[in-house]
Amino acid sequence: MDPKQPQSQTQAKPADTKTAEEEQLRQKENKVEEILRRRQEAFLEEEKVLLEWEAPQRVFKKRPKEYFTTIGAIVILVCLILLFVQEFLLIAVIVAICFVAYTLATVEPEKTKHEISTRGVRTGGKFYRWDELGRYWFDDHSGQTVLNIETFITFPRLLILIVSDKDKIKDLLSPYLLLEKPEPGFLDKTSEWLAKKVPLEGS
Repeated sequence: MDPKQPQSQTQAKPADTKTAEEEQLRQKENKVEEILRRRQEAFLEEEKVLLEWEAPQRVFKKRPKEYFTTIGAIVILVCLILLFVQEFLLIAVIVAICFVAYTLATVEPEKTKHEISTRGVRTGGKFYRWDELGRYWFDDHSGQTVLNIETFITFPRLLILIVSDKDKIKDLLSPYLLLEKPEPGFLDKTSEWLAKKVPLEGS
């Protein structure tokens, strides 16, 4: 066997990978150019409402008693440790956060109206133009499909809408926004790790 042959095959793999990455980047750039062109055309046309629907303002899931028991035990333990080192302000912050979390976990959200038009997205009574919006992607939370749309404005940085027809939403948004889920950040990875290591609900 020629000892040089495996080496040449090994060297070819990075080149193939680089070529594939360049092709993906080229396709993405072409898609972005197409989106920008379609946005400009849409603002020259009469605005048309493409889809309207109502959905809860946020994801809601009824929690069992064990969930609140586990949370309460963890909070009490943390507060006792902080009390020992006299971190009273931090204790107050933790208690306030827990109160808000308890309220959100026990009070069902009201419904709100969402709208997608040829010029942007309207949600919560506010309109966001396409040039104020970036990428979009979908997540599944507690059996509900969630549409995430990043924004370029100061607040909110992310629009979160509960949807029922994922495929239809994708067809309507694709001409105006790029479908791309960002890489998980530090907080996302930490939350996922804690959810696996510290289950808050009984099986």
